[in-house]
This record gives sequence, C-alpha cells and structure tokens, in this order.
Amino acid sequence: MVEKTDVLVIGGGVIGVCSAHYLQRAGRQVTLIERGEVCSGSSHGNGGLLVPSHSIPLAQPGVVLPALRWMGNPESPFYIRPRFEMDLLRWLWRFWRKSNRRHVERSIPILRDLNLASIDLYDELADEPDLDFDLEHRGVLKIFKTSAQLDHAAEHCAHLTARGIQARVVDTAEIARLEPNVRIDAIGGVLYDQDAHITPMKFVHGLAGIAQQAGVRLHTGTEVIGLSRADGRIREVHTTRGDFAPDQVVLAGGAWSPQIARDLPLRLPIQAGKGYSITFERPDPCPDMPMTCDEARFGITPMGGLLRFAGTLELSGLNLDVDERRIAAILRSVPQYLPELDPDRMKLVEKWRGLRPVTPDGLPFIGRSNTVDNLVVAAGHAFIGVSLGPITGKLVSELITGREPSLDLSLLRLERFG
Repeated sequence: MVEKTDVLVIGGGVIGVCSAHYLQRAGRQVTLIERGEVCSGSSHGNGGLLVPSHSIPLAQPGVVLPALRWMGNPESPFYIRPRFEMDLLRWLWRFWRKSNRRHVERSIPILRDLNLASIDLYDELADEPDLDFDLEHRGVLKIFKTSAQLDHAAEHCAHLTARGIQARVVDTAEIARLEPNVRIDAIGGVLYDQDAHITPMKFVHGLAGIAQQAGVRLHTGTEVIGLSRADGRIREVHTTRGDFAPDQVVLAGGAWSPQIARDLPLRLPIQAGKGYSITFERPDPCPDMPMTCDEARFGITPMGGLLRFAGTLELSGLNLDVDERRIAAILRSVPQYLPELDPDRMKLVEKWRGLRPVTPDGLPFIGRSNTVDNLVVAAGHAFIGVSLGPITGKLVSELITGREPSLDLSLLRLERFG
C-alpha cells in the first residue's frame, strides 16, 4: 500500500522536526519519516548551544595546518580515519580551496542572520505552553589558557563585532564574576552575549510531540531504501515500512542525506563528522553558563539537571564506532580548565557519539533542487544544526509554499559545487 501525502519530510532530527512543525503551521499535510527514533542522531547528544558566535565558517584561513598536524592522532580534536575514498578526497580538496578570507567575508552575513533569526524563533517557541527545553540567555564564554590562542580569539571577536555580533574580551576577574560557582583556570576569555543554550533532546522531542498532536503523521524505524522519479519529480519514496507518494519532499537526513539522494541527479558533498559527548548528573559545584575550552576544542553546557561535555571532529565515514580514546581526551581536559570538576567523581548518564553533516565550505544546503522539481534539501549544518533548527524549518516552509524566503539563500544553494 502506498501512503499519499502533501509533504514528506525525511529525517527526524532538529531540522526535520522544525520543518514539519512550520509546514504544518502553514496548512500543509505533513508526514515525517525517520530511520531510527526521533532525535536519535546528532540532535540528541550535541552541546545545545545557540551560537551567533559561530558566524565564521569552518572553512577559514589558518585551519588547514593545525588540521594536518592533528589528523593522524586519534586523540586529537580533529581526526581523519585513514581510507582512500574519492568522495573524501574531493571533500578535502574543496575544503582547502574554501579556506580563504574571501569565503569568510561572504559567509559571515548569512550565518549571522540565520543564527540571530533562529534565536528569535526559539524565544517564540519557548512561549508554547507544552514546550519546555531549558532555554537560557546567558551567552557563551570562550576561555583560554595560552596568550597566543587568546590573541587569536580577540581578533575573531573584533572581526565579528564589526559585523554586528555582540562580543567582548574579558579578563580573569570578569570571568570569576560571570561564573562564580566554579573556579576557572584560564588567563582570559571572550564573552559572546547573544549566544544562548538549551537542552536539545527536550526541544526536539517536545516539538515533535506538538507537531504530531497538530496532525503531522510520524513514522519512526522507517529507512529510505530508494527513490522513484518520473518527469523530473520524485514520484515514490520506498522505505523499510512501505512506500510514500508525496507531492513535495524535504530531505533533512543529516549525514545520511547523500546516501538517501543517491538515486537522484544531485550530489551533496557532505562528510559525516563524528562528535562525542559525555553527560553527567549535575554536580555540586556546577557552572551555570556554557563555556568552550578552545585549545582542547570541547564545550561545557549545563542542561537543567545535567552537565554535558561535547567536542571533537572525526571524519571516518558513516560509522558509529565508539573510540574511547577520544572520550578520554575530552575528560582529561576538563580539570585543566575547571579544577573543581573531576569526571571520575561525577555520576555518568551517557557516553554518546553522533554524525554531524559537514560541507566543504562550512555552510548548510538550504534550497530547492534545480534538477528535481519537488525536492527541497535542508542538510549539512555541521556543528550548528540545533542553533539553526527553527530558522531552517521556517525557510523550508517558505520554499515549499512558494513564498519568498525571509533570508537570501543564494550562498546555500544545492548546486554550488557543480
């Protein structure tokens, strides 16, 4: 039996759920399918940060040489598992080509506008009576132990403040005032005032529940195994739980998006960037504001009754193996910055890993396909999927319903790599 639907959303992470929510609010009949459970991928275990501070793309000057030094070390913040795959080699080549100042200058305005618009939408969603996701506007504090890294961060800070992002360099006295609960071993930091944080799994599960109550049909354990096309359109989506005949399709499959799109005349250069997080019950003492420890490349986020450490980037394909060395590297770094926090004395809730969808230029794909008439793609958000979830969902809704997108999406077009 084939299930007909107005819009079929593929993917039950933050991007897919937000898309389904805003499409339903726009009056569309929506079906959402997810290969696992809702919020079972990167939307579950990420750092929960909403980050206008991340308005400089991953592909930027000065990142290639440190990445080359780290890439052979399985405990480093950035690791590439040795393998010979043309897709990976092409991705690395494109990443190198995009790591230049011109690309950064072109990218900052759209990343800034996406992040700020998304935080405004989070504020609106926080007013929903049945949606509690621990939204807090405390900013994010980036802390540093070396003057070289602090000076580099100050340059980034100045670069972003000149482009409308609120940020300032802070000394140790200001750090102690901002976070009085725990002692922080750092020589200084940068405070990004507009940043915020949430408990991401509460948000995605809560919004999915609201969308389902409003009429969105939700199918979990439903993996796409093929797409049938005719006359330039997707006619049927074949899954492990039956077939769907949609009028419009939204591909929000995260790191699996290229695999899902393999039957289409569309190539999405997305690599799976594995990240790790370790979540504990909230200890005493515990920081109240989120922080990033930039030399060690990990973040610390209080989430209601939890405390989460998250970080690292590992390009190792679509595999979910757990490398304990990478988890251990994060945990060893914690007392170096917060001496009163000893992970060995804290109550573990979960060790987690997930696959972020990473594009070569650090910008997501958000747009309608030029080659498949009824396809909109929303994927490739890498580290900022939760941050951009609501605005991406709103933009998807605008694209599907034929309205003018509320932001200029020209830099995010699907065919920008040819």
